[in-house]
Amino acid sequence: MKNSAFAFLMLLLASSFCNASLDAKKWPASKDAKKFVKDTIVIGMMASPYGTGWTKNEQLLQYYQEARDAGVTGHEITLSAAAMNWDHLIEQHHAHRAAMAEEPDKYIFVRSTRDIEAAHLYGKTAVIWNSQTATILEEDLSRMAALKEMGIVSMIIAYNDRFRTGSGSLAAYNGRDDGLSEWGRAVIDEMVKYGILLDLSHTGKQTAMDAMDHMDKNYPGVPYVFTHSLPAGLYKNEKNATPKGCYRNVTDDEVLRVKKSGGYVSPTFTEWMVDGIWPDDLSPKQAADMIDYYVKLLGEDYVGIATDDMFDVSLVVEFAKKNAALYADGGYMIDAFNKGASDSAPLARILAAVTDELWKRGYTNEQLAKIYGGNKMRVYQQVWENAPKGKWDKEYQERVEIRKEFMKKYGTR
Repeated sequence: MKNSAFAFLMLLLASSFCNASLDAKKWPASKDAKKFVKDTIVIGMMASPYGTGWTKNEQLLQYYQEARDAGVTGHEITLSAAAMNWDHLIEQHHAHRAAMAEEPDKYIFVRSTRDIEAAHLYGKTAVIWNSQTATILEEDLSRMAALKEMGIVSMIIAYNDRFRTGSGSLAAYNGRDDGLSEWGRAVIDEMVKYGILLDLSHTGKQTAMDAMDHMDKNYPGVPYVFTHSLPAGLYKNEKNATPKGCYRNVTDDEVLRVKKSGGYVSPTFTEWMVDGIWPDDLSPKQAADMIDYYVKLLGEDYVGIATDDMFDVSLVVEFAKKNAALYADGGYMIDAFNKGASDSAPLARILAAVTDELWKRGYTNEQLAKIYGGNKMRVYQQVWENAPKGKWDKEYQERVEIRKEFMKKYGTR
């Protein structure tokens, strides 16, 4: 792809994310909440492409330093999305790795759950690569093995639009959800074969349901997930809710199937997806509402957290407003931007305050430890390491106690 076309793609990709920048508000929190976050494995998500979300290495390094200081253990980091190809993946991987190579002692590139635990104990950043598209395969299933060796451990099969695998959420919003294709089934088969987690965020409902049918029939007991999706049901009765809602948000019947598989669902603290509210600064209460909704629906064992952050949203929001015709969502996203909802809330700046809010609602430390990272760890070990669920539950509790003793002896991160 020519440079100009690639630049356009990157702007389109990033403007579809509309993630949080480091201009986001820092929310006050208690000392106990800040300590709890530092003492707990916390796994968030960053989806900031080089070239738009960040352009200088120090920007990326600044983001991760603030996250470490706040106690965020690691991030599911997006390397590719939308219609990006193999070359784009390699370019993005190199850009991220080159930045991190300036501070090599601060990162652990995750290949197992033990790597995440090590990052937590030693105050490093656990780097968990993911792809929000299957187009990087370029119709070559043999590349799945290479993706696994590169460290990509989760993948979305259809991002917003229509692809050979199936239809994304924006296409479905406009009545063009063709469902999962035979190629999509073949891609899922290879993902399961190499221990790459199926992520259904951004996916059209029919395509997602078909993918879940395929998993349940052929790979019972293998979890699948929504890594960053808000619950449509939370906002349907809001006074100013739009008739169709945000095309990214997912229904209760979709996420209930994820629970049945043993997976997890993570709400993302993204302002423009909060239909009917569109906060200029998403509050700890609103973030807690998202978590609480999913916990009440699914139970504490099937909920995670995500933020879908970017370092800087200024370029992509400006691009989206100038090219509103590219987003066939009835003007939903641009309207939300115009109301001030163009950011997300980075975990480093809000999670301790969310902890205080959830404590007020009666959540225990044990419940929050599951939601902030434990549930993801369980699913990771089942998918990456083929661990039976019962074995994981027992081993994980033993390792939690070991980590507590380590932190007690050597202090927090």
